[in-house]
Amino acid sequence: MTNSSIVSSVMLEALYRMDDLKYLYFMIFFVLYMFVLFANTTLIFIIITDKALHKPMYVFLCNLAVNGIYGGTVLLPSLMVTLMSPSHEVSLACCKAQTYFLHTYAIIEFTILSVMSYDRYVAICYPLQYHSIMTITRVYKLIAFSWGYPLVAFALFFILTLRLTICRNIIRRVYCSNYSLVKLSCDDTNVVSAIGLLFVVVYSFPQLAMTLYSYGHILKICFTATKKSKIKALKTCTPHLFAILNYSVGCFFEIVQSRFDTSYLPFETQIVMSIYFLIFPPILNPAIYGLSVQALRANICRLFSSKNKLLPLK
Repeated sequence: MTNSSIVSSVMLEALYRMDDLKYLYFMIFFVLYMFVLFANTTLIFIIITDKALHKPMYVFLCNLAVNGIYGGTVLLPSLMVTLMSPSHEVSLACCKAQTYFLHTYAIIEFTILSVMSYDRYVAICYPLQYHSIMTITRVYKLIAFSWGYPLVAFALFFILTLRLTICRNIIRRVYCSNYSLVKLSCDDTNVVSAIGLLFVVVYSFPQLAMTLYSYGHILKICFTATKKSKIKALKTCTPHLFAILNYSVGCFFEIVQSRFDTSYLPFETQIVMSIYFLIFPPILNPAIYGLSVQALRANICRLFSSKNKLLPLK
């Protein structure tokens, strides 16, 4: 598939405003990337090495950590390289590739969180049947759905963007996105924009329905449960609810920046809003689960103790 794009590279205009402090920004992005790698690889290592954590919830959490590394790696290394480049330009092909990877990261994140809500629903509403429902086969199917559905669904929509003729080359952000690419086209983009809105509704419906259904039933159970059961359910769901809230804040910032004029905001605020959904969930999710889930917290303490050895929980 080919198009007749006039430009071969795009300029990330926001990076020019970082020139005066580009070394400081480079160090900030570098430290953030190290945090993303460290926090998520630590979580993955703990889950893989401790057989007591080979359970559906931790398997899904491990996938969430892998996706966090995926999102951070798609954004930060290329951002640091482009920041240090005098022209602050990236090739159109790289821009399109980054767009695909960043959007699939966001959809995969939402899908895994919805699958985790279903897992919590089964654990709380059907505790005795949990292991017969969440079999290893079903867990593998849910993981395959979490990755396969976003990768294929967005690819089918992204074909429309790839067919556009790109005749402008200035993106007023620090990375490429689908909406930014569409705005660079000199074609009539009304159809693509309309299909894009429809796509957002369609692709998010299964995940949103699964999350609302799961927590609706959890809430219903809590109304009739004992105080002890309510506290246990709340303790079980709190990390996941925080992760959903964190992701939702990032999506809200992304929508606001994409669809509305935020030029009146301080530049630093714009940058934080722009990269929030790509940076903060991968950093905060391991911290949220590592601090609030006792099995993970105990293993983290063992990992960084003076013995520096993982011991399985009894």
